Amino acid sequence: MLVAACFSTCLATSAHGQDAASATSPKQDAGNAQSQQLDPRIDASRMTTLPAPQIDAEGGAVRAGAPQPVLRIARDAQEAGVDEATYAKARQAIAAGLAVLARSQTSRGTWFEQEEVTPTDMEPRKRASSIAVTAMALKAFAQAEGVGDVEAQKRARASIDRALIDPKILTLVAEGGIGNYVMSAVASGLAAVGDADAQAGAMRAIAWLREAQWDESEGVANTADWYGGAGYGNGKRPDLSNTQMMLDAMHDAGVSADDPAFARARAFLERAQNRKATNPAAWAQAGSGDGGFVYSGANGGESFASDAAGEGRYGEKLAVKSLRSYGSMTYAGFKSLLYAGLSKDDPRVKDALGWISLHFTFDENPGLGQQGYYYYLHAMARALHASQENTLRDAAGKDRAWRAELINALVARQRGDGSWKNDVERWEEAKEPLATIYAVLALEEALKPKTPKPNA
Repeated sequence: MLVAACFSTCLATSAHGQDAASATSPKQDAGNAQSQQLDPRIDASRMTTLPAPQIDAEGGAVRAGAPQPVLRIARDAQEAGVDEATYAKARQAIAAGLAVLARSQTSRGTWFEQEEVTPTDMEPRKRASSIAVTAMALKAFAQAEGVGDVEAQKRARASIDRALIDPKILTLVAEGGIGNYVMSAVASGLAAVGDADAQAGAMRAIAWLREAQWDESEGVANTADWYGGAGYGNGKRPDLSNTQMMLDAMHDAGVSADDPAFARARAFLERAQNRKATNPAAWAQAGSGDGGFVYSGANGGESFASDAAGEGRYGEKLAVKSLRSYGSMTYAGFKSLLYAGLSKDDPRVKDALGWISLHFTFDENPGLGQQGYYYYLHAMARALHASQENTLRDAAGKDRAWRAELINALVARQRGDGSWKNDVERWEEAKEPLATIYAVLALEEALKPKTPKPNA
């Protein structure tokens, strides 16, 4: 398989210094062929054919320079755009969360060892989840420079470096079920560390992600609903959660929004949006057209909010299939469009922001209640930071200072020992390390300064 082949080229050669751009890309070679047979891992009967994407059609897309990556929290309250008391409160909460993580770290520098993770396609098997969670924790320590335990950060970095040169671990990632999740987290974590060796490792992980994205090199035409998306790995159908993680990683690593991977992803994003004008899928045409996003447009579309509403994850319990938008995926789609170089004036971006304004809350993940709450807040914080706005107007017409509100919401839920935990077990948030990492990362986004003006 192309992705497995990329491991020897993109990752396993060295832990240090090699420029991924100098390596031969199996996907690039395959993409040069005039035609490709459909990848045998894909069940063609589940793939829907749609009109070619129109996201960059003349008069449609409004392009802009993507927001620049910011990988450190602000040095003071003024730079963060909050008052002194709120800034101090957030730093204290971050410090307490990082202290919890330092205490729960193994001697090998990892978290989540021996944990079995069930992703959303519900195939229970052992996963390489420890690498991903460790990389996310590494990012949390690196972004809060001067706040957390330096030795814990060093141990986490060393564990990631070891993983990237261990053939057994690389095989587990390549052949397991969450390869995209793992390599996205690795790329973002190493990008946050920021030294030359870490950046080289991040770019090798980005090369893996490019190989895993579904496109013509696997025989997936741009008229297929899988096109441009990323799935868990090893042939899994694409979804917006994994696609946003891939784009987060590319953004954090400084990949240009003009990169072909972003262009392909824009097609997938368009087909996951509940928007009649630009999404020709049957579920979108029959739906609300509210501008929000669903879990995936692939395989005819699916939404966990539809499942929660009793309509079926695929809308199969309705006489005419439609799908419900929900909070975490709408923030994921919104920020992904911005990272992919679309302006806030683009109609797709404006409609997504309209959904966000109507459903703006810190009480729950709209459409799912408490399911995935900390994941939701992390996606929200990244999205609103990417928007470069300090306030957001809600459904009542009130301007909301999202940074301070997000900080207050997370501090209110922080437990006495400094950790966070979701009482709802879904998506592993009942496990303290993961919920705590999401919470710390969200707080850090709220404390990041606005990015420099993007290049035109």
